[in-house]
Formats: sequence, structure tokens, C-alpha cells
Amino acid sequence: MRVLTVVAAAGAAAATSSPSSTESAQQAIGYPTLFLLVLVGALVPVVPTGALVSSAAVVAFHQTAPFALALVLVTASLAAFLGDAALYWLGRRGMGSRNGSRWLAAIRSRAPEDRLEQAQEKLASHGVTVLVLSRLVPAGRIPVMLACLLAEWPLRRFARGNAPACVAWAATYQLIGILGGSLFPEPWEGVVLAVALTVLISVAPALWRRARSTA
Repeated sequence: MRVLTVVAAAGAAAATSSPSSTESAQQAIGYPTLFLLVLVGALVPVVPTGALVSSAAVVAFHQTAPFALALVLVTASLAAFLGDAALYWLGRRGMGSRNGSRWLAAIRSRAPEDRLEQAQEKLASHGVTVLVLSRLVPAGRIPVMLACLLAEWPLRRFARGNAPACVAWAATYQLIGILGGSLFPEPWEGVVLAVALTVLISVAPALWRRARSTA
């Protein structure tokens, strides 16, 4: 939540600052910050990276600088890809180690047995397609990544499938940000809407499963 507060505050600052000074500050700080936060979020899946990408897209939508939205897409995609590749490499090392690793343990702890079994079945049937779609499904990335580890996919094969997955993920959340930016004249209003939409998307599957189990 602290990260979301910072993002919202940045949007509010964008609304009160002059356009030239705001855009210069965003170009100097915004893209490196977005890269680092998405990279960390891929390694430690507690940072709301989707909300970060959507918020950055809102700010870029209101900029006059050319290619602002394209830079958001490239930055987020590259950071997500490198973070996933690093986490998968650490997981591979843990699979080959007698005592495992804390990274492999963290991956296993975030992949419930039922979700892992489904991921393994779909991976065996559809291959790379499941890997591409896993990033578009809330909480779907880690079970599929663990299924790839258990299937002993080499890093190169995982990276080939994960590259389009990261681009599709970044483009999806960027579209949410563009929607929020187009509905309001002030950037901070679009940031608030984009964050709300991404949080709703992330919690909706868990709420649906809980409702079904209760029923």
C-alpha cells in the first residue's frame, strides 16, 4: 500500500507542477524507478507491479514528449522479463541443490498444490502457450513457473516463452492506464482509477473462488 500511496502522490504532483518541469523530472526519475520496482516485484511477488505500470501509463498519456507510452511498455516488459529470468535461474539452482534454496522455497510457498497440478497439466498439453497466458491471469505466474521448473525446462526455453508473456502483460496494464488517463483531465485522477482497477483485477479471482467454496 505504501507503494500505491507514492504513485498516487506522484500523480498529484504532476497535476500541480508546470508541464516542462514535471516531464523532465519524470523522464529522469520515473523510468528508472519503474524498471527497478517491476524488477523487484518479479523477484519478490508482493509489489503491485500491475498498478505501477498502469500508473506510469496514465502519466505518460498526459505527457507531450513523443514515445512516452512506448518507453513505459519497453521499460516494464524488460524489467519483468529480467526479473522472471533471474527468479527462474535461482529456482533452477535450487532444484539442483541438495538443500534447495530460499528462492525455490518461496516459489513453492506461493503455488498451492491444486493450482500447481492444473499448471502442470496445462503445460504438458499446451506448452509455451500456457506460459504466455500465465502472466495475464492474476496469481498465475508462479504456479506455471514452478511447473516449468519441475518439468526441467532449460532457462533458454523458459525465456523464449516468457518474452512475449511479459510484453503482453505490460501492454494489458498499460491499456488500463490509458483508459484511466483518457477519462480524466488530471493525471492524479487517472492514477487513482488505474490503481483501483488493477487492485480489483488482482483480487477478483480470489473472491470468486472463496464465494464458490462458501456456496
